[in-house]
Amino acid sequence: MTVGEIWQLHQTVIEVLAARLTAEKHELEKRLAQLRREKHQHFAQPNESDSRRSAGSVHESRKHAKVPPKYRNPNEPSETWSGRGKRPRWLAQALLAGRKIEDFVIGTSEPQITL
Repeated sequence: MTVGEIWQLHQTVIEVLAARLTAEKHELEKRLAQLRREKHQHFAQPNESDSRRSAGSVHESRKHAKVPPKYRNPNEPSETWSGRGKRPRWLAQALLAGRKIEDFVIGTSEPQITL
């Protein structure tokens, strides 16, 4: 092949690819417009099953069983902790001061001493 023939082949390939890309772009734009119409129709007239499905699951939090407190602040008996979640400040400060968590267990009349 001569350089001129190769150049002509190159030009033909470019034209074919450009035509295919234009056709594919046109098809994608049609599909996007169709999806937008369907989305608009869906939100304009939601059916009954969609509203039931989305009503409870979007903003509903998990239900947890209530857990009785396991630890009590001896200085302020109204302050308790179940042992779940972050430790309360009063307990964290007492532990840093050298006390043991067993000292705060509810149900024991006096602090447990460990040797």
